[in-house]
Amino acid sequence: MRSRAVVLCVAAVVLGICASAGGYAQTTMDEIMRYREMLKEANPAELLELEGEELWATPAGPNNATLEACDLGLGPGVLKGAYARLPRYFPDTDKVQDAESRIVTCMMQLQGFTRKDAIRGWHKPGSKNEALVTFVATQSRGDVIDVPATHPREAEMHRVGQELFYRRSGPLDFACSTCHGLDDRRIRLQELPNLSTKEGAQTSMSQWPAYRVSQGVVWTMQRRLIDCIRQMRWPEPEFLSDTVVALQVYMQNNASGVVLEAPGIKR
Repeated sequence: MRSRAVVLCVAAVVLGICASAGGYAQTTMDEIMRYREMLKEANPAELLELEGEELWATPAGPNNATLEACDLGLGPGVLKGAYARLPRYFPDTDKVQDAESRIVTCMMQLQGFTRKDAIRGWHKPGSKNEALVTFVATQSRGDVIDVPATHPREAEMHRVGQELFYRRSGPLDFACSTCHGLDDRRIRLQELPNLSTKEGAQTSMSQWPAYRVSQGVVWTMQRRLIDCIRQMRWPEPEFLSDTVVALQVYMQNNASGVVLEAPGIKR
C-alpha cells in the first residue's frame, strides 16, 4: 500500500509539473501572438518593401534598364497576384521558378547583369534580392495562393519536393517532416506548423516573406529553407537551387486556397 501511495504521489507531482509547463508554454505563445499583432500595425518589413519598390523602378545594370517590364508569369509588368502563383513553369527558361529565381532572370534579361552580379550579396541581411522579393510579394497581398502544379514540369517538381520533405538524411537522420510533419509540435516555445496538411501549410506560407523578430530582418522563403536545411546538417543548397524551388512547389501547392498576408511576423 505504501509503495502504491508513493507511486501515486510521484505521478501527481509529474503531472503537476507537466501541466505547469504546458500552461507556461501556452501563456508564452499567447504573448508572442499578441506581440505579433502589435507589430502588424507598423511591420518593419515595410521599410524593405519601399527599398524594393525603388530598386524595381530604378535603371540599373549594363543596359541601364528598370525591372518594370519583368514577366513574373502574368505578363510583362504585371505584379498584382503574380507572387501568389509562384513557383510556376516559365517557357523562356524552361524551368520552374520561384520569386527569387525569376527576379534574377529578369535582372539578367532586362538589365544585363550576369548571374554572379545579380545574386551578389544575397546572403546579407536586407540584400537587394530580399528587398525586391518583399516588394513583389506585397503586391499580391490579399490574393489567393494558387499553385496547382498541373504543368508536367511543375508536377515533377512537386513530386521531388514531396520526396525531399519526407526524406531522412544527414548525421542527425532528419527530414523536413521531422519538425513539420506532425501537429502540435514546438521548439524553444515556437510552434511548428504541420506543412504536410493544408491547414498547416496555409497558416505558414501565407506569411512569407516575413520579418523575423529574433534576427531583426526580413527573410524570404529561399533563405528560410536554406537555413532549415543547414540546421538539419544536410549539405547546404545553393541559392536559387532546384532543391529549394521543389520544396516551395510542394508547400505552396498544399497552401493553395488561402489569402496571402505577406509580409508576416515570425519569431
